[in-house]
Amino acid sequence: MPKRTRFTTWRPLATAATAALLATLLTPAAAHAAPRGSQPVHSYENAIREAVWVDTGLDGDRDGQADRVAVDIVRPREPARQGRKIPVIMDASPYYSCCGRGNESQKKTYDADGDVVQMPLFYDNYFVPRGYAVVGVDLAGTNRSDGCVDVGGRSDIQSAKAVVDWLNGRAKAYTTRTGTTRAKAGWTNGRTGMIGKSWDGTIANGVAATGVKGLKTIVPISAISSWYDYYFQQGAPLYDSGPEWLSDYVNSPDARARCGAVQQKLVDGAPRTGDWTPLWTERDYVRAARKVKASVFLVHGMQDLNVRMKHVGQWWDALAKNGVERKIWLSQTGHVDPFDFRRAAWVDTLHRWFDHELTGYDNGIDREPMADIERHPDQWTTSKVWPPNGTRAATLRPDRGNLPGVGTLGLRRGQGTETFTDRPDLSESDWAAQIDKSTPEKAGFVTGPLGRDLRLSGASEVTVTATPSTPTAHLSAVLVDVGPATIRDYADGDEGITTLTDRTCWGASTAGDSSCFKETKAKTTGVDYTIVSRGWADLGNHASDLKGAPLTPGKRYTITLDLAATDHVVPKGHRLALIVAGTDKGLIDPPADKPRLKLDLSRTSARVPFVGGATAFARATTGAVFTTPDARFLDGVREPRTTHRVPEASR
Repeated sequence: MPKRTRFTTWRPLATAATAALLATLLTPAAAHAAPRGSQPVHSYENAIREAVWVDTGLDGDRDGQADRVAVDIVRPREPARQGRKIPVIMDASPYYSCCGRGNESQKKTYDADGDVVQMPLFYDNYFVPRGYAVVGVDLAGTNRSDGCVDVGGRSDIQSAKAVVDWLNGRAKAYTTRTGTTRAKAGWTNGRTGMIGKSWDGTIANGVAATGVKGLKTIVPISAISSWYDYYFQQGAPLYDSGPEWLSDYVNSPDARARCGAVQQKLVDGAPRTGDWTPLWTERDYVRAARKVKASVFLVHGMQDLNVRMKHVGQWWDALAKNGVERKIWLSQTGHVDPFDFRRAAWVDTLHRWFDHELTGYDNGIDREPMADIERHPDQWTTSKVWPPNGTRAATLRPDRGNLPGVGTLGLRRGQGTETFTDRPDLSESDWAAQIDKSTPEKAGFVTGPLGRDLRLSGASEVTVTATPSTPTAHLSAVLVDVGPATIRDYADGDEGITTLTDRTCWGASTAGDSSCFKETKAKTTGVDYTIVSRGWADLGNHASDLKGAPLTPGKRYTITLDLAATDHVVPKGHRLALIVAGTDKGLIDPPADKPRLKLDLSRTSARVPFVGGATAFARATTGAVFTTPDARFLDGVREPRTTHRVPEASR
């Protein structure tokens, strides 16, 4: 990946003037030194709370009127009185009424005049006193907005982009949903930062990919970068339904009644074959990364099995290729907001990020390490750049061992074949638990115990040459760290955290909107192995990622599976394993058949990015002895949950 691009963020000449103004509002002792960040000097209780409806220019519900999206605003009263314009922090979401936001599933509440009383999450409580406006946008088709949810398409993205345009004087807004009285955004300087988890963060990615002027930074948390990769990977279906189910899930009751045509388009445009269609092109933000002008602070759980880490690797690489300013946090959690796994550090870092990107404070965040990585529960390390300099892919080769399906992994080309039969009732946990045992449903290949630590950083790929016995076949490839560890229990329902009863407060409160949230702690478990990275494919997509075809039983095919990006250290004494199998229960759907697949080991390999490349792998495995395994059952996390997943902020 390219080296880090130095920040070129706007730094206004007015910074000193801002500091001087703040000095008049602070105590004499505090006024001697200019602050290096925004201070909570404005009244939250007396903040202006208002609603406007922004014209998107679309008519998704086909009622003959342009759709208007509801925009709830909380902003400090004092700057307008002083003639100062302020930046905006915006969260555009489909969840403000249907499902709730954050670990406590907060929804918007309103007073008798229709102005927002509770804005979910801590953003308004914390940032409004510090001189920011916080804006909550109801996506088209949700809550108080017109239109229809189209799951990451033009309507979703335009819902938020139109608001950025309005904040910069390029779009129309009104004081009511159906009225003609115009609303102006004269109180803002137009400098906008978007933030959000899951679907909300996905909207931030999509709006940034339009290149809209005025959007200066985005903070996507557990976010999708291409909707095809939410539903499929290389033709293999990840869920048993398409985007029409998700649209119906979040549409308001009114939208459900009037958005049948949009629902049908989603059905027709997303066939369960896994073939790429124009619908997916419209929802692929990676291809438009060249348009991104905003900086990006990306946060993701490396064990997120909802919005999977593939979204991180491809988005990060595309942004790097186009010179976008970037920062990243990678946790051990599943689909969890950083407010719930690293709260104090998160609030401080986010505050400094927005101050730097939106207000121009030279607070040094641009000179800090690019990446923060959770190496063990609540233990974090940093990398100056990510992946680190010196990271190079090494080609690892599987080879036969002393038992069928229990082979070795090294740098020399393997020989012979291994055979396994797809068992859709088994998962990666079942395979890894018996990595040293000859079982008919997987082929496993393991190094000897490492003589030194070995760090993987980035995305891997596994090339498989296989002969199927049936016209359909799905493949899974999994990298495993075999050895004892204590990790976050990401497969638990809370995905690596435990919610406590005590609360801590982050900003100011009112009677209707408290800044106090339940504390959390890491939920951990002891394991004998850790799944490091995963990838899946339909073997019928061997000739193209875009379109599949029936297989000829008995014919040999070669396909390369993309494995998700990660950053993981395999410690000294542990072993690194590669597993190749069929259906990964709970993570992909099975094919029509239950094939038996024969692997040609001489034409099967894994390209894995190690810090230090092949040399580091060779040094770590020098002297490693492949002993006869004892075939004991290894303990890991429970199998992945099979309930229908929704890209929402449920944690």
